[in-house]
Amino acid sequence: MNFADLDPALRPLLDRYLDPDDRARIEPLLTDLGGLAAGELDRLAATAEINVPALRPWSAAGERIDEVVFHPAYERMVEIGFCRFGLAALSHRGLPGRRGAAPHVVKYALSYLFSQAEYGLGCPINMTDSAARVLQMFDAEAFRPEIEALTSTDPATHATGAMFMTEVDGGTDLARTATVATDHGDHWTLSGRKWFCSNVTADVVLTLAQVPGQGEGTRGLGMFLLPRLRPDGSRNSYRIDRLKDKLGTHSMASGEVTLVEAYARPVGDLTRGVQQMLEMVNHSRVSNVMRSTALMRRAVHEAVTHARQRVVFGKALFDQPLMRRTLLGLQLDTEAALGIVLEIGDLLERGDAGDERARTAARVLTPVAKHSVCKRARWVTAEAMEVRGGNGYIEDWINPRLVRDAHLGSIWEGASNVVALDVLRCMRRQNAHQVLADTYLGRLDPAVTPLAPRLAAHWRALRERGDALLTRDREQQEFAAGDYTEALAQAVMAALLVEQAAWEAEDGRGERKLLVAEAYLQRLFTPDEIPTAALDALATITEGAA
Repeated sequence: MNFADLDPALRPLLDRYLDPDDRARIEPLLTDLGGLAAGELDRLAATAEINVPALRPWSAAGERIDEVVFHPAYERMVEIGFCRFGLAALSHRGLPGRRGAAPHVVKYALSYLFSQAEYGLGCPINMTDSAARVLQMFDAEAFRPEIEALTSTDPATHATGAMFMTEVDGGTDLARTATVATDHGDHWTLSGRKWFCSNVTADVVLTLAQVPGQGEGTRGLGMFLLPRLRPDGSRNSYRIDRLKDKLGTHSMASGEVTLVEAYARPVGDLTRGVQQMLEMVNHSRVSNVMRSTALMRRAVHEAVTHARQRVVFGKALFDQPLMRRTLLGLQLDTEAALGIVLEIGDLLERGDAGDERARTAARVLTPVAKHSVCKRARWVTAEAMEVRGGNGYIEDWINPRLVRDAHLGSIWEGASNVVALDVLRCMRRQNAHQVLADTYLGRLDPAVTPLAPRLAAHWRALRERGDALLTRDREQQEFAAGDYTEALAQAVMAALLVEQAAWEAEDGRGERKLLVAEAYLQRLFTPDEIPTAALDALATITEGAA
């Protein structure tokens, strides 16, 4: 098996988003990683899932070492992800044969394949990539060696990154961060307690701390780089108190950390610590959306494979009418999610190149997608478990792991209510709902499908609804933020499906994507209507079969 070959939506999307040269460069990587994800990587992930990391606080001689011991399966996955495919380095060092960084679309496409086998390691990969980005943006000259290590693909020199931000009281409310920074002239020290530290063994950690005399609340927070080792090579003075016993992501170590006058260096402008950290948070949110989409895609593959093989009352489960309707719904959600992931990647690329409108669209679309896709992944993975029946509930199969891991996407980097309020903040500051409406109305071709004009009218109504929402008092705005965020997400994904359908039809690739788009629009506008055409072509839709 090869997860790239089994995915009917991935390659056509890449054909549209990437220029021909980058598309040609990524093809061998798609083939290689798609095969690994369906084979060796999948087996390694299953092994690492049940052989969880262990904390070894003390050496045999009684010295504090805070070592985390990983199973060799996890170490091999690290080598595949960080070194062989350089997933954390793609946005910095690029592709073979290409000068400059690889497009964000390339990074998300390859990481999507990787995450269909292993979800947990996607967190360290993303945080390493994001840490290098933040250091490059805000203090590149001061941290050139750290950037080099974070973007290295050499097993002997590569470093991993992390973000230690959450505290017992300072989670969503960063103003309650209690860690204190002390200036010693040539360096700073940090003292405090960080409550949820994923990739707890990271070499390079970015964190926030109160800077004395700088102000109250978030104004007082500066960003610091906390290295695992001091410049003299000795272990930095922070303790790993314990590892978290998590519902999912068992392979990757998350822990609680106490900083005891730990060596640190300031990053960028200390008065803008929160703003700098949010750059890392936003990219981590995109990663959450991508990895939730990967879980959905793996769940759909498992459901379709089972339904093809399982015979019930003399007929394959795949051919049973109600099961066909179930599988179609799972595919629609997954394909729509993949479209919005690659769209955000493309917007980030254009934003980095100076397109302010694209930057604004990416800024709001990131929490919009996180709110919707990560929630939907919980439903899709659970439905796929149900398709497999009793076996789906048994740990011999991957379904329980998919369900466990899916619940994390909505929580990491801001739970659903937090990101909905972030969307509201973008609306207040930048009229971001108008930017989205204008963007996707402008790209919507009414000739593609008879349902396209209805989608255009829906977008105009959404724009007016957003305008009206902003005229209410703050409490009423917050009451409505979640529902409006979900409505934006559904409309964006519908528009992207229609746009891709138009491109594939014009390129002579048939009407598969049009069937997907029309079924999605039917579900959005007339959920009681049976999408007969899509159901009749279910094999084409789910497997790309002729």
